[in-house]
Amino acid sequence: MKRSYLFAVLVAISVVGWIMSGQIGQTSVTEGVDPIVATAAADEVLPKVRVRAMVAQERENEIFLFGRTEAVRNVDVMTETKGRVVSRLVKKGDWVKRGDVLVRIAMDDRKARLAQAQALVEQRKIAYEAAQKLSKKQFRSVVTLAQNKADLESAKAALAAIKLDIQRCTIRAPFAGVVDRLPAEIGYVVDVGSTVARIVDLDPILVVGSVAERNVSAVAVGALGVVRLVTGEEVGGTVSYVSKVGAEATRTFRVEVEVDNPNGDIAEGLTTELRLPLGRVFAHRVSPAVLTLSDEGIIGVKAVGNENVVEFYPAELIADTPDGVWLRGLPEKLNLITVGQEFVRVGQRVIPVQEADGGAS
Repeated sequence: MKRSYLFAVLVAISVVGWIMSGQIGQTSVTEGVDPIVATAAADEVLPKVRVRAMVAQERENEIFLFGRTEAVRNVDVMTETKGRVVSRLVKKGDWVKRGDVLVRIAMDDRKARLAQAQALVEQRKIAYEAAQKLSKKQFRSVVTLAQNKADLESAKAALAAIKLDIQRCTIRAPFAGVVDRLPAEIGYVVDVGSTVARIVDLDPILVVGSVAERNVSAVAVGALGVVRLVTGEEVGGTVSYVSKVGAEATRTFRVEVEVDNPNGDIAEGLTTELRLPLGRVFAHRVSPAVLTLSDEGIIGVKAVGNENVVEFYPAELIADTPDGVWLRGLPEKLNLITVGQEFVRVGQRVIPVQEADGGAS
C-alpha cells in the first residue's frame, strides 16, 4: 500500500510540473511585446480582391422600349343612303386609292325621281319667268311673284337632293389604304349608317411605345428612332408625337414614331423594340456580374478607393448590350472590383490585385 501511494504522489507532481512549464513558456514568448501591437498584427490579415482600372467612355445614350405597330388611321366606311347592295368591286386585302369604288347600292326608283325633279324645275322656271313679265306690266302682284320664285327654289333643292342620293349609291374609298373588312354582302339591304367596309391606312405605319416619366423630357418630336421588328429587321423612323398626359396607372407617356411603309410590308399589331437616342453621355461598360445591391436595395458597383478601402457607387443602367452593360453616374476613373465584391463590405480595407485592362469586366 505504501508503494502505491508513493507512485500516485509522483504522478501528481509530474503533471503539475508539466502544466507549469507550459505557462512559463507562454510567458517567455510574449514577454516584452505591446498587447495592442500584437492584436493589430492578428487583425491585419486582409482579403484580396481583383480590380480593374476603369475610365468612362463617351457614347450615345439611348432608351429601349417595347412597342407595337398601329395604323396611322382606319375608318369604317358607312352608307349615307339606304338600299340593296348590288355589287362589291374589291376584296379583303386589296389596296385601294382614294376615290376607288368599294360598293354599289341599287338605284331602284332614283332615276325616275331624278327625271321628275328635273321636269318640275323646268316647269317652275317657266312659271317664274312668266310671272316676272306679268309683274313688270303690273298684271301680277309682288306676293305672287315671290311665291313663284320660292316654288322654283324648292324644285331646285329637290333636284339637288336626288342627285346627291344617287351619288351616295356609289361608295368610294375616303383615302388610300388596304381593305380590312367587307361586312356587306351582295343582296344585303343596308340602312343609313351601316358599315360596308373598313379601310386601314398603313403608310406611314406608327410604332407606339411608352416612355418612363424620368426620360420623357429628353424625347423630342422630330428625333430619329430605330425600330427592330420581330423578323430582326431594323428600320428608321421619326418621332411624331410625345404625349403631355401620362398614364395614371403606370406613369408612362405615349410616344409615336412614324415609319415609311409604302408597300404595306409592316402589318398592324406587330411587337417591336424601339430605340430612341437621348444624347451623348460618359459611361462605363462592365459585366453584369459586377453589379451589386446596397443595404438600401440600390443597384451599383463596388470599387477600391483611397487607402484601399471598399466604396459603393450607385449607378444607372442606360444600355444592355451583348458585350456588357453601360452604367452612368459613376466617377470618371475608378478601380472596379471585378472578383470578390460579394465577400467584402463597404468601409473594409482590402488588398487590390490589378488585372489586365480590356473591355467589360
